[in-house]
Amino acid sequence: MRDSALYLDVWYPEEPRSDRACVVALFGGGFIVGERDNELQTEIARLLTARGYTVVSPDYRLGLKDSVMVNSHKSLSGLQELFQWTIDIAAEDCAAAVAYVVAHAGELNINPDRIVLTGCSAGAITVMQLDYCRANSLPQAAVLPAGWMPAAVVPYAGAVMCKGKPRYATPPAPTMLMHGTADKIVAYKKFPPVLCHALYGANTLFKVFKKSGYPCWIVRFKGIGHEVASFLPGSVDLFCGFVEQVFDGRRTTMDATMRDERLVPTKWSKMNVTDIYK
Repeated sequence: MRDSALYLDVWYPEEPRSDRACVVALFGGGFIVGERDNELQTEIARLLTARGYTVVSPDYRLGLKDSVMVNSHKSLSGLQELFQWTIDIAAEDCAAAVAYVVAHAGELNINPDRIVLTGCSAGAITVMQLDYCRANSLPQAAVLPAGWMPAAVVPYAGAVMCKGKPRYATPPAPTMLMHGTADKIVAYKKFPPVLCHALYGANTLFKVFKKSGYPCWIVRFKGIGHEVASFLPGSVDLFCGFVEQVFDGRRTTMDATMRDERLVPTKWSKMNVTDIYK
C-alpha cells in the first residue's frame, strides 16, 4: 500500500518529433533519497526536449528511506528480502506511471508505441526490473496494458534483482547498458557474488541478451565507478543514436569500451554498497 500520493512531471518540447516519441526518466538516489524534479532530471529533460522528445519524470516509493527498517533486517537473507521488496515496489510504481501515460497518450500528445525508459542508479535498476517483470509476466508489471512493451530501455548503472541467473520468458525491449567496470554501488557483474538471489549488473545481463540474440548495446567505462549513473547529459548523442536505430527497426548488438575525460573518478563514486547503507 502506498503511504502517500505519487506524481509525475511532464516536459514538452517546443518542436515535437513527428513520431511523438516520449522518454520516461527515473531519478536515482539509492532508494533512499531523490526527487522527480532534481537538478539532473531537469537537465535530462532540457536536453531531450531540445531533441523533440516529451519527457516524463515520475515519483516512485523509496523503500530504503526508513533507516529503522534497514537496521531491523540484520541477517543477509533479511536484507535480500528487503532489497527485493524495495526494487519490486519501485517497479510497480514505474509500471503505474507508464500505464497512466499510455492511457492518456492522446491528451499528452505522445505515441504509446514509442516510449523509451531510462533511469540513473536506483532509477536504472527500476526500469530494468520493470522490463524484466513485463517479459516474465510477473505481478509488478500487471498494470501495464496487455501486449505493451517499451520501445527501448537505457539504464545508466542498472541491474536486475532475481533468484538465479536472469531469464526472459519473452524478449526484453532493445536495451543499451551503460556501466562503469569499477562500480561497487550497483555491481557491474553480480552482488552478492556468492549467492543465487542477487543483483545482476550490465556485464551479466549483456551475456544473457547476447546468448539469446536480443538487441543490446553495452558501453563499458573501464575503471570508472558510479559516475556513469549521472552521465546521460554527457552521452545524450549516444542515447539518441541508439534510440533512432531502434525506431528504424534495426536489431543490433554492440560491445564497446568508452573513455571520456569528463568522467573523472570521485571519492563518493568509489564507495561500495556497504558504505551507502551502513
